Amino acid sequence: MASVVGIDIGNLSSKIGVARHRGIDIITNEVSNRATPSLVSFTPRQRLIGEAAKTAETSNFKNTVGSLKRLIGRSLNDPEIAEYEKKFINAELVDVNGQVGASVNYLGEKQAFSYAQLTAAYLAKLRDTAAFELKQNVSDVVIAVPGWYTDAQRRALLDAATVAGLNPLRLINDTTAVALGYGITKADLPEDPENARNVVFVDVGHSNYSVAVVAFSKGQLTVKSTAYDRNFGGRDFDYALVKHFAKEFDAKYKIDTLSSPKAIFRLTTAAERLKKVLSANSEGPINVESIMNDVDASGSLKREQFEELIGDLLKRFNQPLEQALKASGLTIDQIDSVELVGGSTRIPAIKERIQAFFGGKQLSYTLNQDEAIARGATFACASLSPVFRVREFAVHDITPYSIQVSWDKEAGNPDEDTELVVFPSGNAIPSTKILTFYRQGPFAIDAAYAPNQANLPAGTNPSIGKYTIKGVEKTASGELACVKVKTRLNLHGILNFEGAYAVEEVEKEETVVTGEGEDKKEEKKLVKKIQRKGDYQTFAQYNTTSDQLVNEWTEKEGKMHAEDKLVQETEERKNALEEYVYDMRGKLEDRYKPYAQAAEKEELLKGLSEAEDWLYTEEGEDATKSAYVSRLDALKKIGDQISTRYRENEDRPRAAAALRETCNEFLSQAQNGEEKYAHIEAADKEKVIEKAANTLSWLENQLVRQSEKPKNVNPVITSDEINKRKDDVTFTCAAIMNKPKPRVKTESGTQTPNEGAKDEKMDTDDKAPAEDMDID
Repeated sequence: MASVVGIDIGNLSSKIGVARHRGIDIITNEVSNRATPSLVSFTPRQRLIGEAAKTAETSNFKNTVGSLKRLIGRSLNDPEIAEYEKKFINAELVDVNGQVGASVNYLGEKQAFSYAQLTAAYLAKLRDTAAFELKQNVSDVVIAVPGWYTDAQRRALLDAATVAGLNPLRLINDTTAVALGYGITKADLPEDPENARNVVFVDVGHSNYSVAVVAFSKGQLTVKSTAYDRNFGGRDFDYALVKHFAKEFDAKYKIDTLSSPKAIFRLTTAAERLKKVLSANSEGPINVESIMNDVDASGSLKREQFEELIGDLLKRFNQPLEQALKASGLTIDQIDSVELVGGSTRIPAIKERIQAFFGGKQLSYTLNQDEAIARGATFACASLSPVFRVREFAVHDITPYSIQVSWDKEAGNPDEDTELVVFPSGNAIPSTKILTFYRQGPFAIDAAYAPNQANLPAGTNPSIGKYTIKGVEKTASGELACVKVKTRLNLHGILNFEGAYAVEEVEKEETVVTGEGEDKKEEKKLVKKIQRKGDYQTFAQYNTTSDQLVNEWTEKEGKMHAEDKLVQETEERKNALEEYVYDMRGKLEDRYKPYAQAAEKEELLKGLSEAEDWLYTEEGEDATKSAYVSRLDALKKIGDQISTRYRENEDRPRAAAALRETCNEFLSQAQNGEEKYAHIEAADKEKVIEKAANTLSWLENQLVRQSEKPKNVNPVITSDEINKRKDDVTFTCAAIMNKPKPRVKTESGTQTPNEGAKDEKMDTDDKAPAEDMDID
């Protein structure tokens, strides 16, 4: 059965939702956390991703890369990267094939990876986590992205998903996913879209702040407006604390905290903890062990002081709320509910400002603030999958940016316009439009973001793509060819040109009925009609990574993933050998002592010591997987005999007791003369008695032989042999003793048929039905 998976890629951590058991679950990773750190770390031996990268970050922070969702699809010269992003990233940023990437030490040498490659590696980790949980391969997913993502960023994420072996059914905007998770569970939505329930969703996460105004009615949601502050989030509050305490510690301990990247990293970690404490308490402590120069720094802060430190940030808070409300065309009184999601909405100062903006309206927390996006993305995946039946719920999303097309003026037509806004801001997603051109030869169309859009990220390359239409020529009558170009803003929010074709006006004879009654008559008239003539050859070029480069990345990711897996398996075998050495040595002096012969014990202890010494040599520290396996197998060749003797001594009495009980039960049934066994023939009962008695005799003889043997030799009889005898007795005797009684024959005669009786029928359906999903 195909998987149904939704992914929320967060700047700090990510969540995975799966549809199963008639509902949505947020699954846990390998250390049982529901959120997986959004980090990729590189070491001389392997890559570490997620939890392992977080563990390694402290000692390997220069080669640990985060901010995946922030930098994917952007260029190194993007001014926002220098202004906002660099201070949150410890790795060196470089240009990789026109995209921003990170330079790291990997496998003993400097290597550069684009953020699309880094995101692909991270998505592959999330894929493996979901596959392990679901016990099946994962391919189809829905990925939630910030609504302010540009065309280039969305394409880059699709490339990353391709490299990771995933098939994104949809890139859904964060706030739209939240709205879907909210609306699809509501059974009391208004019937009439004109009287829709208007809900404002405020999402303040780790790195950005989003607002969406959404209208809900029965079976649908319509996004009326969105607004964003791309550079406002929890990390900015953390950074304000870092600057404050850096200044305090510099004066208090005579250290220059901001001069040391490691000190900044340690202080940032402590600042994040303090921020969370201040969300629930009026005052909180901060402690940083060995911040630098062996100094243990400490301090405290009151909530009022914290709010003063973030005062400049809080001044920006109302702007997205104002923009979204204005664009929606609604007033505050028309808003029915304000829903908060995102970890940073727990900060009291944030909640106070939201509530004040909406005139004291009660804020709502009906959704899980941390998991609402992942749940909504999973609902979206379920609705696109044939595996689950989900309540029909239409999602009407919008694009945040205006997209225009432009072209060269046709010769001889000085009055022709040369540009057109095809998809204005707020246009529905998905959406298809047909553009009409009159041309005498081949031409090209350029797609780009319309100029002077304040909400477009600074430094964004406005170009989206170029579409060339070939083979255009004048009609047979010498007139300009009428060319129709199909353009589409698809479900991902990405612009595509989907074809160009010629149309011509033709006259067709049609029968037209005129008049009524006696005056009714049919006439044949020539009617002018537009007819599709044929498709043109076209060539599309978008502002994205080439297929060849994506294929190269896919091949490289496959190799690195295999290498990571080999390193992990090698480490597991090494740990297994080390564990066996210490475990077996302890047991030989304890529970295994009576079961080991002197020579065996001496040989095994010698082998354990040699293995231990080898493990801590340079060769043993960095050996191959097969070397660890062969040494462990050699030790187990001796050790398994000893452990088997111990285990058999523990299991054998229980197995023998179970066999005796089974044999005695069948003997009792065959010998007690109960009425329910009276129909079984005497010869068959004798077979049961003989089988059970012979088995009991065999068991007692074997146990006597076993009792004559010392514990430190291999057993005469094993629990497996006893259990097989038990199964054999059960199979043979149950078939006889469980024979049903023969039916009593009734004499035939006239019988009145039961007129009300009906043939019982069993409906069968060879086709497996789609699983229903509980969404209430």
